[in-house]
Amino acid sequence: PIVRIAHSTEGHARVPVDAARLVAGSPLQVVANVYSDPSNAFHCGVWEGDVGTWRVAYTEHEFCHLLAGRVRMTSQDGSEQMFVTGDSFVIPAGFEGLWEVLEPARKLYAVYEPPT
Repeated sequence: PIVRIAHSTEGHARVPVDAARLVAGSPLQVVANVYSDPSNAFHCGVWEGDVGTWRVAYTEHEFCHLLAGRVRMTSQDGSEQMFVTGDSFVIPAGFEGLWEVLEPARKLYAVYEPPT
């Protein structure tokens, strides 16, 4: 059946960013994954994050649509991109850098992890 994605993470646990990746702040995150395909390669849902900065290294491709907040992505070469409420963007597999939440953020996500 078709899966509806609510824009809320209500009822899901808020967890801290992994301390090994944390750069600044003490952000909590919530993930409400609402769909995973049978091969476990494709996932989608809603994510929320508090203000803070952490290191990321993507092995997956991720489509994001920012429902609330403001985030900055900084790649290892120092280039930055800012995203605000209403923006949509794709983070390709192989991206490494910093994910920074400047205002509490909420996004819809769709993630595809290529088979290895």
